[in-house]
Amino acid sequence: MSSEYFPTRTRIERRGKTMNKTVLMIIGTRADAIKMAPVIEVIRADSDLVPLVVATSQHREMLDQVLDAFDLSVDIDLDIMRHRQTLTDVTVRAFEGLEDVFAKHKVDLTIVQGDTTTSFVGGLVSFYHGKAVAHVEAGLRTYDLSRPFPEEANRRMLDALSTLLFPPTERAKEQLLMENLPEKAMLVTGNTAIDSLLRVAKMDRPISDPEIRAIAEDGSRRLVIVTAHRRESFGAPFQRLIGALKRIAVAHPEVDLVYPVHLNPNVDVPVREALSGVSGVHLVPPMDYLDFTKLMAACDFVLTDSGGIQEEAPALGKPVVVLREVTERPEGIEAGVARLVGTDEDAIVAAADELLVDKEAYRRMSRKAFLYGDGKASERIHAVVRKKLGLDADEPEPFVPWIEEF
Repeated sequence: MSSEYFPTRTRIERRGKTMNKTVLMIIGTRADAIKMAPVIEVIRADSDLVPLVVATSQHREMLDQVLDAFDLSVDIDLDIMRHRQTLTDVTVRAFEGLEDVFAKHKVDLTIVQGDTTTSFVGGLVSFYHGKAVAHVEAGLRTYDLSRPFPEEANRRMLDALSTLLFPPTERAKEQLLMENLPEKAMLVTGNTAIDSLLRVAKMDRPISDPEIRAIAEDGSRRLVIVTAHRRESFGAPFQRLIGALKRIAVAHPEVDLVYPVHLNPNVDVPVREALSGVSGVHLVPPMDYLDFTKLMAACDFVLTDSGGIQEEAPALGKPVVVLREVTERPEGIEAGVARLVGTDEDAIVAAADELLVDKEAYRRMSRKAFLYGDGKASERIHAVVRKKLGLDADEPEPFVPWIEEF
């Protein structure tokens, strides 16, 4: 809905205390929507708070899938996505759209998540307007500005200007402290992605696509999910990944590799040119969040360069082969439920071979691991936001990770 049709909310004075504080929550991508959905839900349920949900729609189709899955409405849709947009295009249009939001609506606090361009711009515009910024998923670091690009830069700058910092893990908090950010601004919450994951995993709804559902339900075959779309992998690294997938499919005819292909032409074109028609490889459009979660629950393991899936798959007991040179989520690697292989073709093939052939290796990596959240992150965030806005709230306990024993 256009901002011009969204009425400005005013605060109500009640017994000398300012009530009905306006909380701006900004989303732009699929990941933003997944991780912000439980936060939006708890803020909307609070009668002392006025939620204002703004979507930049940096990724139009993939964002809409998640909004539909969670039955999540937005108050203002800036609709900034354009064909073949650059990072500069996204940044400028998001900045102009959000500047207009602040011109027309009173905001007391802004919540953004993660490391997307939308989140960084949202935090910066809020900072320029002197408003408190709460950063969900703060403190993740690779210490390499090119990996992931531009996310590493986005999250570092966003942390620096945020008023409230919600690191998902103790390691993320330690990294914030090393950058001399104030500990009093921090609470280890776990990641809101696990809140969403656990909610969806309980839903009694089959995969909507009958072909994919049949693959997921075929107990006679192995199932491997592939997701790869990172900008730093475009070009030669992607060709190595494609080569690895071909080799895995040929060596393991008992395996179905399901690859929801990102819409970016730098991904879609080379993947479809090389892998279309390869036996056992199923190239499918981006899946809605509910379907993908059900598919992940049914799979044997995941090959991915996604940050979120590195958190979600271990919570479902699914091993993760990480197709990146470095990761800001080392907890899974250290716990032995994820393996970092980069984009080296031989390393990818070797990791997949081991998980498909070595039962003991598979057993070690397939323990359920709640390293990144316990389903209560949004509740902790809500409590801290209330306190920041001068409202009553219990002091939340920080998240503590746990993992199944052998």
